[in-house]
Amino acid sequence: MTDQSASVQRHTAIIIGSGFGGQAAAVNLRRLGIEDFLMLERRAWPGGTWSQNSYPGAAVDVHSPLYSLSFEPYPWTQMFAGQQELVEYTNHVLTKHQLHEKIRLNTNVTEVVWDAGESCWRIQTDGQGAFQAQFLINASGPLSTPVIPAFKGRDSFKGRSFHTNAWDNGYDLKDKRVAVIGSGASAAQVIPAIAPEVKTLAVFQRTPHWVMPRADRVFSTFERTLLGIKWFYKILRIAIYWSLEWRVIGFKYSTTLLNIIGGRAAVKHIENQIADPALRAAVTPNYIIGCKRVILSNTLYPTLARPNVRLHTKDDGIAEINERGIRTLKGEQLDLDLIVYSTGYDATDGAISYPVKGVGGVSIRDQWREYPRAYLGTCLPGFPNFFVVTGPNTGIGHTSALFIIESQMEYIRRAIAAVQSAKARSIEVTAEAENDYTTMIHREMQKTVWQTGGCHSWYQSKSGHVIAMFPGFSFSFRRMAKAFKPSHHIIH
Repeated sequence: MTDQSASVQRHTAIIIGSGFGGQAAAVNLRRLGIEDFLMLERRAWPGGTWSQNSYPGAAVDVHSPLYSLSFEPYPWTQMFAGQQELVEYTNHVLTKHQLHEKIRLNTNVTEVVWDAGESCWRIQTDGQGAFQAQFLINASGPLSTPVIPAFKGRDSFKGRSFHTNAWDNGYDLKDKRVAVIGSGASAAQVIPAIAPEVKTLAVFQRTPHWVMPRADRVFSTFERTLLGIKWFYKILRIAIYWSLEWRVIGFKYSTTLLNIIGGRAAVKHIENQIADPALRAAVTPNYIIGCKRVILSNTLYPTLARPNVRLHTKDDGIAEINERGIRTLKGEQLDLDLIVYSTGYDATDGAISYPVKGVGGVSIRDQWREYPRAYLGTCLPGFPNFFVVTGPNTGIGHTSALFIIESQMEYIRRAIAAVQSAKARSIEVTAEAENDYTTMIHREMQKTVWQTGGCHSWYQSKSGHVIAMFPGFSFSFRRMAKAFKPSHHIIH
């Protein structure tokens, strides 16, 4: 892509995305003294995942005081914040740090190319023109590109259909015949939220998830006052962090511990909430807890037992979708008004949704042909000044994703500072450093339940490698991110 236009908008840094990753990146650029930056947001509103996912029941599954940016405490109303409160928090951060004026909405990135002659990135957008930046930070997030499987006859359905990621809040659910396809984290929140309102609800479950009780609670006025005190907030965050961090021992080092502490409690949760033996069997996984994402819910199992709700397991799954609804593998026709696709995201192989071409025109797609990989999940050889927030192997199954995002910022800030101090133009991780890091990651991954737990999950890429998760303690990742190694980089 060559740009001959004088209207190219030139900046020191461009951030793609305006969710928590983009916000953290913006604040850290300012810590480096960089004010000349823009945030490109493809949607008509800012805020990322929590602004987009407005489906009924949407809420975070990590304790709110920890699922927040460390530099921006907040007087949360409950332990596990709902979607609306998360949107309020997002807008609070954007407003307090004066980031709204740094955001360009309706700006969908269509291609990114490294210009070696100018040592900059050229960013082409759909309808908003071209941009140029020395540094490019991708903060679009791994859960931003929804996937709907190509079910036979999918497009023939005459009723309403949408993905949970694009929920139509104007649609009246009352007395409707509804099917939810999927049984993961989003489905587990949607199903209890809509079941009392709809006429019938068919739930199509390919593989059951382990479900644990959700220890939610509403904070009192006094507790919210305490949350507004920075030192108290910090202590609470530390306490919650360490109460969760020990779980890595089970995920990586002891499946026995996982079964004793997690598995037994999950089985007990089924027994306490479901009386029907057949339904109990249908929702009980046959793999080790933790292999797939563990769902927190006190309402899913009772909802599945409601008289207007019917669970369809894999052996009675979808044969085809037709004009009237769904025909099951057992030959039953389900006439429907609405089909909800709760079928997940392209979070591994398609984590970056737009083409990126680095040195010599090599694309990330080509470099990731075998499987996605990056140094600290953040940088790739051959892609100078390009940083990926929540890139390969930065996911975390036991604590707050924002802890990892802020850890990546420690590395990104040091990398950019190294360019500034050397009065250079670019920084690039070496192929050897990236290969050594990736080899270590997948060697360690062999010890984890995500690789050995007996399931296939969205954590894995098509290659079978676990791409979504980091195989260790989150403090280990932060320590590596803060220990910037100049020898692992080429500075031009």
